Amino acid sequence: MSALRGTAPPTPHNARTLAALNANPSCDRRSLIDAAGIDKAALAAHLGLPQPLRKSKLALDYGLAFEHKVTAQAGAPLVPLLRQALGLTLSEVAYEDLNSVGSDEDKSPLKRRYSRTRSRILSAAHRRPDLHRTLLDHPVLRLTVAGHQVYLEPDIVAFQNEGAFYIVEIKSFPVIHGQPDPAKVAAALTQAAAYVLAMRELLADDGLPPERVSETVILINPRNFTQHPTATTYNARQQIKTLSRHLKRLRRLPELLDKLPPGTTFDLAPGPDKNPTRPRGELTAALATVQASYTTSCRHHCDLAFHCRNEARHQGRFETLGTAVRDDLAGIDTITTALALTDGRLHPARDQQDITQALQQAQRIYEDLQTDTA
Repeated sequence: MSALRGTAPPTPHNARTLAALNANPSCDRRSLIDAAGIDKAALAAHLGLPQPLRKSKLALDYGLAFEHKVTAQAGAPLVPLLRQALGLTLSEVAYEDLNSVGSDEDKSPLKRRYSRTRSRILSAAHRRPDLHRTLLDHPVLRLTVAGHQVYLEPDIVAFQNEGAFYIVEIKSFPVIHGQPDPAKVAAALTQAAAYVLAMRELLADDGLPPERVSETVILINPRNFTQHPTATTYNARQQIKTLSRHLKRLRRLPELLDKLPPGTTFDLAPGPDKNPTRPRGELTAALATVQASYTTSCRHHCDLAFHCRNEARHQGRFETLGTAVRDDLAGIDTITTALALTDGRLHPARDQQDITQALQQAQRIYEDLQTDTA
């Protein structure tokens, strides 16, 4: 892996990059680059690619302000929400902020905060009253990804009810009349799934069963168009299973490495001034040795999305037209093949006959419409 990365230090994973694995699990290029800890943003910048769509500073500031509102006064606004969401009757709650400095801009070292988080969680798991805590703010967990330890930072963790721990995530997208944005909920649950797996790994290292970490995730969101928080419970079982499967897939990366031509590297060869000296053509050729699986959603979470889109367009692949078109034309690889089947230049295989008839019918309708317009 270090040969692929070159002289650059490895880029660590976080919950968002792990969630991106779920967004496009069939992309060998993304899996290999992420497992090697390669900086995709640096590759994209050297190739002159535009950056993927990201949150504005205004949206980030709004989200931070909402999180501070929810966790203010030792989590006082959060406690009644959790009591209602989980049906709790606790008379008091023990709260601790594991960020000893107390600011999101200046945190204690991750290793120290992880050690403190681990101590508090295991104390609660073993019901040790001296260090027992109900709510842990600014915790740090650790998850094994492709053989390496990755630090993760959930919002709130270790809310214990009848022996089970819960992941609590604070998100700034609103719940309007009880209906949040389904896509944003799915992304939040995928991030929470990484925290659940990290919690389970922590407990398993101490001989405790993974079932102690609940599959139920609590999302805290603004209600309607206000900053008043509301809590909603979700079952993240599917996201947990899917992410777990993808993490296991990363362990089989030697299979992908065996397919690479000897000497393949994504090293940018930085010079004395730290600027890349690698010819762009060489880097493009190296990327081409690993199969990509472009989808339109890649633009939201992958720095190499526009490179893979241009590549897919050059190859005439349906992915550039959207997942709906790709799924409707399953069994046909390229636009050129589809056109050849439509005009009869290519005889359809047995599994292509139905879709070929549909394409030819669509062509007849199109031609009729063109005639009527004329």
